Amino acid sequence: MPIRVALNHKTNYRFARAAWLSPHVLRLRPAPHARTPVLSYSLRVTPEEHFINWQQDPYGNRLARLVFPKKSHELAIEVDLIAELTVINPFDFFLEKYAEEFPFKYDAVLAQELIPYLAAEPMAPMLEAYVKEVRKEKVRTVDFLVGLNQELSKQIKYLIRMEPGIQTPEETLTKRSGSCRDTAWLLVQILRNLGLAARFVSGYLIQLVPDVKSLDGPSGVSADFTDLHAWAEVYIPGAGWIGFDATSGMLAGEGHIPLACTADPSAAAAITGFFSYDNQQIADADADSEDAGKNGNGQEDEFHFSMSIKRIHEDPRVTKPYTLQQWSEIEALGHRVDLDLSQQDVRLTMGGEPTFVSIDDMDGPEWNSIAQSPRKYELGDTLVRRLRDRFAPGGFLHHGQGKWYPGESLPRWALGVYWRKDGEPIWKNTALVADEKKPSRVTENDAHHFASQLADRLGVNARFIMPGHEDAWYYLWKERRLPTNVDPFESKLENKEERERLAKIFEQGLDKVVGYAMPLKREHYTDGSGAWVSGPWFFRSERMYLVPGDSPMGYRLPLDSIPWAAAGDRQSTEELDPWAERGPLPARDAISQQRYVMGNPEPRNPQGFVEQTLDEEKLIDRGGADRYGSRARS
Repeated sequence: MPIRVALNHKTNYRFARAAWLSPHVLRLRPAPHARTPVLSYSLRVTPEEHFINWQQDPYGNRLARLVFPKKSHELAIEVDLIAELTVINPFDFFLEKYAEEFPFKYDAVLAQELIPYLAAEPMAPMLEAYVKEVRKEKVRTVDFLVGLNQELSKQIKYLIRMEPGIQTPEETLTKRSGSCRDTAWLLVQILRNLGLAARFVSGYLIQLVPDVKSLDGPSGVSADFTDLHAWAEVYIPGAGWIGFDATSGMLAGEGHIPLACTADPSAAAAITGFFSYDNQQIADADADSEDAGKNGNGQEDEFHFSMSIKRIHEDPRVTKPYTLQQWSEIEALGHRVDLDLSQQDVRLTMGGEPTFVSIDDMDGPEWNSIAQSPRKYELGDTLVRRLRDRFAPGGFLHHGQGKWYPGESLPRWALGVYWRKDGEPIWKNTALVADEKKPSRVTENDAHHFASQLADRLGVNARFIMPGHEDAWYYLWKERRLPTNVDPFESKLENKEERERLAKIFEQGLDKVVGYAMPLKREHYTDGSGAWVSGPWFFRSERMYLVPGDSPMGYRLPLDSIPWAAAGDRQSTEELDPWAERGPLPARDAISQQRYVMGNPEPRNPQGFVEQTLDEEKLIDRGGADRYGSRARS
């Protein structure tokens, strides 16, 4: 998460008496290539009576040129900016192929453009020896530059040096110490003598206190800090200018905000200009000097410089631990929320769609690119059975249709397990649930036998069981559309699913019974009892032809072909209000002992079932049966 900071930079000159100010050049505005977002920027100059022109120098840096028409006792320059310190990965770049290993040579066009940054000063003995020592052959370019930068940070001691100007590389190597500008210029000269284009950078450095202290190294600054700083940038083909801070041994990151990047340090000074008394030049107003000295008449001139940083916005982040007070407030809020939930009887459940991946085949297409596969179904079936055994013994497994996404030919499957909260089992014999991993040997005769037993169990007439057939007319039409020399068992249809479906239908035969369906409805009575009822379905065809497809028969019933009825003639079932009070569910044994005659709440003879032999005509003659028949058809 980003942290927004407000940076304030003040430079103030007070003169012993009114002085003439030469045109001044300020290099105090972030450079165009600064990667740290600067959300706002302001520059205030005293005396207020002045002229300002914003320009770009030959290197593309932004500079302000100030002209003062009158004498003044003071020159004050104040910069305010707001920066967003979003974490920057300094290694987020790619290199050209020819520049991946050092040493390399810039191509001719690029070398011509980089001439100012390749111009190296004559090497003195110390610098020459150092360059010879660090020169490598056939080494990864990034590794070489990172290592060189780190070695300089270890070998050159950092000093806060108040003297103006920059040490020569020879002087810095001899003393083994220097300010940031001295070390940066040393690194620039080393890189240039190695054949790499480098430039000097002057800018702001922002360092914030880390959220947590380091366990195995320095923890950084103890307070948020900012100052003028200097570092070097090297041009790598493909990556562009990359900043290296030889003072810290690190690459430039979000805390480095460049103000001026130049081939020579003298062109990167933050403020340049001079003042004079009575047209006589007295002093050079150089921002790198903390003391402008005395004027020619012995009078004191004052120089003040200050910088500050303040955090103005911080998003919550995991790297910054909460304080004890914040933890106390969070805990107190949690207790208040719990109390409100309890008082309002809010019951929380967990939802969502956890994603599972096969541990044996993580790269399989069904776990990466396609929605379904037979293996995925097998694993899902195994998982839902394990969940039932663990969380819902006696629960009821349901294998049904899941979501149907646009563009997919078939709906996906959904496996569920349902159980009673009171612990009463819904399904006892788990052996009666088919094992999906084994091939099915169930025939249409088994399906008819099951439907007949179910009808007897529910107390309805088994004659209303209807066989379902594939739509012969549809598939004959599909067959007639095939080329004359194409076998329907090996059709050349482009759609793989359609090929497999057509071959399967012709292989099993168009006259084969697919399965059986029986209309069922639960009838409820005022005394709280109920009964299952059934009745005939009427279709335009002499058979119940299923909707073409290869989904289970229950999803392909031709419901649209059932005789039409006006809205007023249809009997609707009013669902129970989900918020209505419900009594406890009856015990499982009590439910299983209920046997109902069709339309009659009286239980059957416990010694045996009543034979149902009524035909359709007798049903209509019987009182109330016509209402029953219309209900079944609705």
